[in-house]
Amino acid sequence: MAESAGRKRTTSEPRLHGEMLATSLLAFLKGCNAYGYQLSQQLSESGLPQSDSGTVYRALRQLESSGFVSSFWDTSDQGPARRMYSLTAAGELFLRTWIDALNRYQEVLTGALAGFDAPAATEDASTEEEVT
Repeated sequence: MAESAGRKRTTSEPRLHGEMLATSLLAFLKGCNAYGYQLSQQLSESGLPQSDSGTVYRALRQLESSGFVSSFWDTSDQGPARRMYSLTAAGELFLRTWIDALNRYQEVLTGALAGFDAPAATEDASTEEEVT
């Protein structure tokens, strides 16, 4: 594992950040408005790579400053006011653009990785022949 600035990386699990995190947040907001906490929970439950809540809130602020989401303070529930996020028209356009790019990316990866599936199938067939 790579070591940088005296710290060892302790995990090989991918982290959800950057435009992949932004795109995921926009996708969740496409269906309905949500609080930052709800979005963080949806990310955790979705099976996507991990992302800490601080990163989620920073991404939401960046999305808002870019005009992709808007927010308002919801004071309707009991307890403290909470910020509610919603998708804007610009955010929906950005999301559609990213979905197109991700679909193309998936096609490229599927094609590039197609050769890796064949050896595993050959090994399974060889093992089956030895057993019978």
